[in-house]
Amino acid sequence: MEKKEFYDIVGKLIVPLFTGSFLAGEIESSSRDLEVALGKTNSVLLKPSKMDDYRIILKRGQAFKSFEVNLIRSIIHEINELSNLNIQDKMYLNKLQNMAIEKALIESITDSGTETILGIINGLEKWASRTYEGETVKLGIMVNLGINADGVNDVNYQDVIGSDFFALFTDGVSSFVEFDKNGAMLGYMNLKNPKNCPTVSPYIYDRLARVCNDKRVGIVLTEKGDILIFFARQLIFAKRNGNWCVYSHEEVIRLLYNNVSYTAKQIRRAIYNTALDCSFFYKGACLVYINKDKTMEALNHIDAADIISEEHFEMKKQLELEEAEKLYNIGNANKIIEKFSMSYEDFLNQNHYTKTMAIRKIVGGKKLFELDRKLIEEMTSVDGATIVDHDGTIISVGAIIKIEAGSRGGGRLAATTTMAKYGVAIKVSQDGIMQGFSVDKQGKVKQIFNVG
Repeated sequence: MEKKEFYDIVGKLIVPLFTGSFLAGEIESSSRDLEVALGKTNSVLLKPSKMDDYRIILKRGQAFKSFEVNLIRSIIHEINELSNLNIQDKMYLNKLQNMAIEKALIESITDSGTETILGIINGLEKWASRTYEGETVKLGIMVNLGINADGVNDVNYQDVIGSDFFALFTDGVSSFVEFDKNGAMLGYMNLKNPKNCPTVSPYIYDRLARVCNDKRVGIVLTEKGDILIFFARQLIFAKRNGNWCVYSHEEVIRLLYNNVSYTAKQIRRAIYNTALDCSFFYKGACLVYINKDKTMEALNHIDAADIISEEHFEMKKQLELEEAEKLYNIGNANKIIEKFSMSYEDFLNQNHYTKTMAIRKIVGGKKLFELDRKLIEEMTSVDGATIVDHDGTIISVGAIIKIEAGSRGGGRLAATTTMAKYGVAIKVSQDGIMQGFSVDKQGKVKQIFNVG
């Protein structure tokens, strides 16, 4: 394969698959080097064949996992096969390349039922551009890799997936039609109360993730036209806005690490789950996880009226009273002292901070990981930032952040990058993309992950 062609393919097909990845140049290579291998500092090195004398550097904010390296290797193999066919029709070639990506994705999780799964995905992609009685369609299909249909009056997925009546049977959340690995229908599944087990998934699809073990693949068409793939009790792939994305949940959770107690893992998982939930409800959000030694600095950017924790109000009061004593504040000193010369409850009541009082009642003094995920997702929909201290205490919900001078981007991005200096801040956009920010060793804000 020509070098330019390979660069084009990597840029067009592989980079979009791993959200947040980018090409970072190339290095020399010999025939001893593998076509795909892990490189330095969150990178993968790739070339079309062992004989090529270069390897492209693919980088991103989080490390590549071994299954992702295997996936890239499978994609390059499929693309090489297409390149050898020397197809001149570009539209036809593009279609075949997209099919090759999907084939590589599915083959990275199972070596059986691949044709059936790919055929179902193709059928759902057609439904994504259709409506039924003026409404977009939601569909849920399960492929059981462990059992076969009884062979009596078999109905194949190809016979029904494009039919109007089929659009009425499932919702892709609690109801599914199940097929075997050969595409024969097994029956209907209603996920009323599946066995509880750990999952990594948007909570709306938690029941689905529970039943998608290593013998079941769950495939969902959402009302937004996204296609989601569940396997091994987690969301693993999603096609959103026309591009496939790989979800490396544990790597992102690891990047939220804040060298505190063991409980921090619960907090990190709760924060990531919240971002994931907002992403699949297409709700914008700003989530901030404060480092243990940065709480006081972070409070400088939060209005006392937005604080729902009495402990953090007292810390904010201390900051404000210290500020009042400074010479340049002499004109406002009396106002500041008067404002904060009362208890927290009186501060809320006398100033009629109803929103803060209501949220405080709803949270009930619980830490983030102790709250119901539905409640957390709804709280983060409140305009402003949700801020969590190192131990999981919720400092604020819907906080309007005091932005630092020189901040760029929209209000949510500016708030996220401002608060990233004190821990990890996540911006969830309304199109579902999750961007995480923190600071490097020089104290400069950088993006540490980009998912979805």
